[in-house]
Amino acid sequence: MGDPREPPEGTPGDGSGNEDEFRSVVFDESFVRAARIQELSARERLAGTFGRATRARVRLGPLGTVPRRALALLLLILLAFGAAVYFGVSSPMVTAVHPEGSQLTVSLVALSPASAVRPVADPADPFAGLTPGYGDGALGLNTPTGAATGHFSRVEVTKALDTVQRYLVASSLSPAVLVRGATSDVRAFVTPGELAGFDASVAQPVDDRHHAATGWMVRFDPARVALASNTVKVAGAMRIDEADDGTLQITTDHTFVYALKPGGAPAGAPAGLETVRRQLTFRFDRVDLASAQLRLVDAVVQAGPESCGTSTAGFLQPVLATAQGTVVAPPSPVDPGNHARPGWQVCGVLAGS
Repeated sequence: MGDPREPPEGTPGDGSGNEDEFRSVVFDESFVRAARIQELSARERLAGTFGRATRARVRLGPLGTVPRRALALLLLILLAFGAAVYFGVSSPMVTAVHPEGSQLTVSLVALSPASAVRPVADPADPFAGLTPGYGDGALGLNTPTGAATGHFSRVEVTKALDTVQRYLVASSLSPAVLVRGATSDVRAFVTPGELAGFDASVAQPVDDRHHAATGWMVRFDPARVALASNTVKVAGAMRIDEADDGTLQITTDHTFVYALKPGGAPAGAPAGLETVRRQLTFRFDRVDLASAQLRLVDAVVQAGPESCGTSTAGFLQPVLATAQGTVVAPPSPVDPGNHARPGWQVCGVLAGS
């Protein structure tokens, strides 16, 4: 039998088997009792008091190892970038950029009477001699029922028609606008992109085809014109189109007939009729529809009886009837060599009564 002091596997690989080198290491009973094995309590283990001394790392293939904290920071940056892109492009809360409004183009046509202007036969019923087909006020606008177009829903078209109708009432039928100089009710419908043009047309009207207040509204000079009747006769229609995929277009063509008398004249004073045809083109994008505003891009206005050569940019200038009738000079010939007169000013002869 071997020596019980030898290891079971035999002597170490160097083959010395010399036990003298271990005899100097002696563990007596007092040394063993003094040694303590420190074991963590349950509370210490839960609290993590004695954590790992090394920082955990995550292997990323050929990239080597990356600390968990750096990886978390990288993921946070990527998530923030993705959220910024998503909310910047897809969020419905993004404020739409409103396009610039188109500049209004105005064509004013004065219609000179073919003969003397006489008052109506019955001041109590000034429209008695009017041809059939006219309605009272907004009823004569004949606003159609909204129907969906290729790119706009029935609800959107209906809202555009309602906005146009309310604009026509404010700008063509309201006594405050017609003969009292008010403009705020009309201005409320104008988009921000056209407000500067509207304000310039009211403050300094010029017959330059862009800055005529009478392109925006029907108005008469309060100092010389008054309404003989608050009723306005109207006939006409509206047409619905699309200018492009994102622009709804509504064209209106109405004739308005007003009973007028001189400003300050007493009740029962001679009254005459003024006929104004307004052919207007409105455009809406979805921002306009949401704000119930409109862009008026074109206005053709024919008004008579009026004298040719009188500026109608600020106010229409009706020839008022008198008891004896008012004689108006016929339209003067146009000299194409006279550059002092704008080339777009036109005048015609008023047909009918």
